[in-house]
Amino acid sequence: MTAAPSAKAEVFRALHRDRAPGDPLVLPGPWDAASARVFVDAGFPALATPSAGVAASLGYEDGATPADEMFAAVARIVRAVDVPVSADVESGYGLPPGELVERLAETGAVGCNLEDSREGVLQDPARQADWLAEVRDAAGGLLFVNARVDTFLRGVADPVADAIERAALYVAAGADCVYPIGAPAEVLPSLRAGIEGPVNVSAAPRGRSAREWGELGATRITYGPGLQRAAAAALREIAGGL
Repeated sequence: MTAAPSAKAEVFRALHRDRAPGDPLVLPGPWDAASARVFVDAGFPALATPSAGVAASLGYEDGATPADEMFAAVARIVRAVDVPVSADVESGYGLPPGELVERLAETGAVGCNLEDSREGVLQDPARQADWLAEVRDAAGGLLFVNARVDTFLRGVADPVADAIERAALYVAAGADCVYPIGAPAEVLPSLRAGIEGPVNVSAAPRGRSAREWGELGATRITYGPGLQRAAAAALREIAGGL
């Protein structure tokens, strides 16, 4: 039996609704408990972990973090703050949907990113949609599912059209949000026009403003490992001065 959604899950879902143009939801990506507390102290209402940033904090290359270590890191971040946290769990670590949902629930995360590439290979969209439907079935309202679309990363001939087609399948399967990672700003209006529901974009910490992304059609903004890398660069500068 699927668990009822938690209060934090409902808060997180509500943050995506009725966003005005130019006012997207901004979700910074903590890589450990300390960075999570910094973002909450700055006033952000929710957080979204980046798998690459967490991997770096644990001493792994992106994509090489063992599932147990990723879930443990997410749990530490969730425990350190009182706001909703969504977790990037890559392509699900090969776990059956029910077990994946159970592991996420144990961390306290209220949302997840799920990629449609596995080991660098773009998955068949219908098969991916079926898998997302199983995740949604297992999670019910417990998790906000952000379906990542990797067409802009994998050399697809027409990444915009392909992303829109995949998005339609994923939304029909129960995805709450679609994340066409790596989509350039100039194609965002086309994606926005063709995708039903919230759209997540990846931004650079010192790139376009949140308002600019929102006016182009973004519902929410995440930064991947950008904030962790900026912090590491600042620390290298301080270390050099020492």
